[in-house]
Amino acid sequence: MNSQASEPVRSDAPGRSTAELVRGLAGLDWRRYVIYIAFVAIFVLFAVLLGNDGFLSSNNLLNIFRQTATITVIAVGMTYVIACAEIDLSVGSVAGLASVCSAMAIAHYGLFAGIAAGLAVGLVVGTVNGGLVSLLGIPSFLVTLGMLGIAAGVAQWITSSAPQPILNDTFNLAFGGGDFGPVPGLLVWMAVFVLLGAVVLNRTRFGRQVLATGGSRTAADFTGINTRRIKFQVLLISATVASIGGMLYAGRLQSGRFQWGAGDELSAIAAVILGGTSLFGGRGTVVGTLFGALLIGIVNNGLILAGLDSSQQQVIRGVIIIAAVALARKK
Repeated sequence: MNSQASEPVRSDAPGRSTAELVRGLAGLDWRRYVIYIAFVAIFVLFAVLLGNDGFLSSNNLLNIFRQTATITVIAVGMTYVIACAEIDLSVGSVAGLASVCSAMAIAHYGLFAGIAAGLAVGLVVGTVNGGLVSLLGIPSFLVTLGMLGIAAGVAQWITSSAPQPILNDTFNLAFGGGDFGPVPGLLVWMAVFVLLGAVVLNRTRFGRQVLATGGSRTAADFTGINTRRIKFQVLLISATVASIGGMLYAGRLQSGRFQWGAGDELSAIAAVILGGTSLFGGRGTVVGTLFGALLIGIVNNGLILAGLDSSQQQVIRGVIIIAAVALARKK
């Protein structure tokens, strides 16, 4: 009797589990996982098509990481800005200015002065950007667009468009030109920034306030969040991180140039949006940003191995940026 009574329960359980699974899959927001699916799909595609051209070689894969590392570092700071429903178009120019300021300071005053000069560029630019946006209410798009031109012009002006060599081996080794044991230094920098950025955004009060401000500034104000301060802080973080990116360029390439970082603002924004951070604010993921940057790096590398010229590569990268914006649309 007991075994007969329990049989229907056992037979119905799989049906309920399947139904629950189907409902769960139907309610899943696949946009959150698009970057990971796209990353695997494109990697496999290039591995099949370009395997004989050296795509899967260890040297080529390491080159992808090296070429992507600085963009990833800059994009981590950009993640906070976009998650807060703001934008920073000045990061590429800030990186270039920081690289030349570091190089010139090292040449005249030594290692520590060079590091301080590079960081000072980010702190000054971030303070100006954040102050104009948070205190005067000027849209961040306009402020940082103007700062893009100012930083690029200053970097070109103070160097007379000439490269500034860096002969300090310690700086070059520490900022991207050397290795930490068997691991390339740029990969260590990238890992540290991604880990730190992800923990702060997801596990701290400040991270929650950034997301709340981006989700709804009015609601955040009512909960007691100082949204002006948050906007100031994310723009300060973005510029400071961009200045570190500029020093990574300088250390890896052993020189400071105003051209370093040119166009990185678009690559960083694309990486952030592709990674799942909402262009409208309120949602952000640093790990997704990492995969967004790696996806762009893989695409760039694959297009070069495929023999496409620079104009064709620009078209493909433009398509990626448009796709990123399309994926970020609100429901």
